Amino acid sequence: MAVDKLQPNDPRVQSATANLRGKTYHYLHGKPAGAVKGTIMLVHGWPDLSFGWRYQVPLFLSLGLQVIVPDCLGYGGTDAPQDVALYSHKSVCDDLAELVRQICGPDEQIILGGHDWGGMVVWRFALWHPQLLRGVFSICTPYVSPSPVFVDIAHMVERLPNFAYQAQLAGPDVEREIGSDPDKLRGLLKGMYGAKGPNGERVFSVENGVAFEHLDKMGQCPLLDQDEVEYYVKQYSRTGIRGPLNWYRTRKVNYDEEVALIKDGKPPRITTPALMVVARGDAALPPRMSQGMEANFDSLKKVEVDGPHWALWEPFAGQTNHEIEAFVQGILSGSAKASI
Repeated sequence: MAVDKLQPNDPRVQSATANLRGKTYHYLHGKPAGAVKGTIMLVHGWPDLSFGWRYQVPLFLSLGLQVIVPDCLGYGGTDAPQDVALYSHKSVCDDLAELVRQICGPDEQIILGGHDWGGMVVWRFALWHPQLLRGVFSICTPYVSPSPVFVDIAHMVERLPNFAYQAQLAGPDVEREIGSDPDKLRGLLKGMYGAKGPNGERVFSVENGVAFEHLDKMGQCPLLDQDEVEYYVKQYSRTGIRGPLNWYRTRKVNYDEEVALIKDGKPPRITTPALMVVARGDAALPPRMSQGMEANFDSLKKVEVDGPHWALWEPFAGQTNHEIEAFVQGILSGSAKASI
């Protein structure tokens, strides 16, 4: 059976904005039809939008949860400032903590989920703001402890060749070649979400990044319908590609801020009940990257699902949603409790 999903401008969620520490964030806000059993916030990654959680929002509403899904900094209807430091994990976590307080008040704890860069954000949120959490989960993105030694992007790629694309995204080429051009953005987005050229050309690989010569060749997108493609293009055309790419330019500022999380030479622990959903076919974040991460948690459940990096979406959403739902129901029932 097909998984229910939001449509662009779906009436089940409202489009709203909030001023968060001097920046305007756009977010989708949905409330269940009956009693509210809790609140869940969902954080997207690259090159996505709040709409990337369209297959999960109806599920959470059906479970009685209030749902908050922001466009992350640099994306969609949210501001895209020039200052790279504002895109650091701590800065974004502080923004999202303020959003929680504005919507839920100072005392409510939420469930927090992330995918891709959003997964990195939610793990860091669990370190910087554990008092705001009932549970935390990540799709595809493993937890990585703050590093006591700075590792630049070149040395990171030596260790993790599957991250070679990040060196390109952090540099000037993609921003210069694509900018806010709707046609180039359309080619990029369709290609990122599975479209190919007439001879099998691909617009992106983890080994090489974006292949600019193929941007105008992309055919039908298998993961987005035409209305969804145009929705993404319209949102990206608003401020262009610079903001999303700034997330790849924060290695040094993240390192500088996260040194404070290391106490007496020991890495921090995540005390919040946690779920890690590994996608078996993820080329960017392969399953091996999550090995051993449980050593940093008081309570972690790890599961694997079929599918690639886009395991949130059909045809993979059913299995992913099943795992998330089981975790969320455990939080709501009180069978999983934070140790803070």
